[in-house]
Amino acid sequence: MENARPKHLANLVYNKLKVSRQHPDLPALAVLENLFDCLFFTSMCREESDLIKVTVTMIDPTNPDPHPPKQHVPERWSYIPFSTPIKMNAKSLAKLSKAADPGSSSLAVYYNEKGLFIWGMIDQAMHYENFLNYESDTDSEQPGLFQVSIDDIGTLSVLFDYQLLATLKQHVLVQRYLDVMTIGPISKILRQNATTLKTSIRQYLRESYPNGTYAEWEDFLDNLWIQTLSRLLLKIQYYQHGGAILIHSDHIDLDIKYQISYNRLLNAMIAHAKACIDNAMLEAKVEETLDSGKRAVGKSLYHQESRAFYAKAGTADEITGAISFIASQTCVDGVVLFDTNLVASGFGTVLRSKRMPRKIYVSSAATASPKSLTPADPKHYGTRHRSMIAYCWNHPTALGMVISQDGEIRAFHRIDDKLIMWENIKTRQYASRS
Repeated sequence: MENARPKHLANLVYNKLKVSRQHPDLPALAVLENLFDCLFFTSMCREESDLIKVTVTMIDPTNPDPHPPKQHVPERWSYIPFSTPIKMNAKSLAKLSKAADPGSSSLAVYYNEKGLFIWGMIDQAMHYENFLNYESDTDSEQPGLFQVSIDDIGTLSVLFDYQLLATLKQHVLVQRYLDVMTIGPISKILRQNATTLKTSIRQYLRESYPNGTYAEWEDFLDNLWIQTLSRLLLKIQYYQHGGAILIHSDHIDLDIKYQISYNRLLNAMIAHAKACIDNAMLEAKVEETLDSGKRAVGKSLYHQESRAFYAKAGTADEITGAISFIASQTCVDGVVLFDTNLVASGFGTVLRSKRMPRKIYVSSAATASPKSLTPADPKHYGTRHRSMIAYCWNHPTALGMVISQDGEIRAFHRIDDKLIMWENIKTRQYASRS
């Protein structure tokens, strides 16, 4: 939806709250409109020369935790009230944003007859962020009615628990992100690119666990590959520099300024997959031993299972380190180049292809079906996008991704006689909308 305003986002949230009916006392539409107006205009401000980035949680101070767990959960959120509530406006929100990094906390807001107010803070947000960014396998309960994040100038995202309801980007309301990593042509390319990983694991299972079935692990391997690429894109977004990656084994029409061969990301994924298999197999063996009536497991099995557990954690950390190493290279002007195995071949790469298509096609669906394609003029896009368009047009097997400074991710690939561009790409681990 174009020409959108904060009130349109407020209306979406209001309707969502009415449908859910999980809370007896819901804010009126006027309250939500005031909330989103305040957040939108706050996003235009700066605090100590920095852009505002903050998350607010709509949560009732008189009953902030209506359903506490029966047993203490160490990493669960808690609320920390201020001694005196603070009137919510752009000035107070901007000031408090410096103390509330969205990766660690959020501001607790609510309303009364006098208007909106900030009554405290909520901690332990890092576990929520880690899950959304594929840095953790464990989700955690979220507080309040909903959360709103200021992501950039004029950019607000609304989350109900782990479900992304919508994002207002300046004056465009985005209600659906394209899951191109798991559906459609890009997904097909990525799954094909995971062949080396799959071949290594198929052989490992055959040698180490002859009774194991590869088919049981294939989805896990696809997800590991796709999630690793998603994490890389998220890390590039984090730098707010803008950048681009190109996945292509051919070096024709490329000027690679800093040529390298960095295969640690691939090797770490292979090692992590092996460690996960070991851990699962040994855990099953421990359970089988105990289920058989034995009251203890053997020392050797115990040590094997412990080593596998720590190897799983260690290789996960290795993947994280490799992702960070590569993502920082996008801060140098030029493209980061990968072969199809996600082996980094260089950075600071200049794309030399010049011939451009007369038009490109913007897909509103991950599948790039004919009905989803809208023609667009490539000249409407910036230099980084145009160079990627030209390269992918002249090299049909290439897959390009461009990350703008504002965090927008676009993917490019040629299908037959059309250069397809996907935007509003899903990279975080959001729950499916019901």
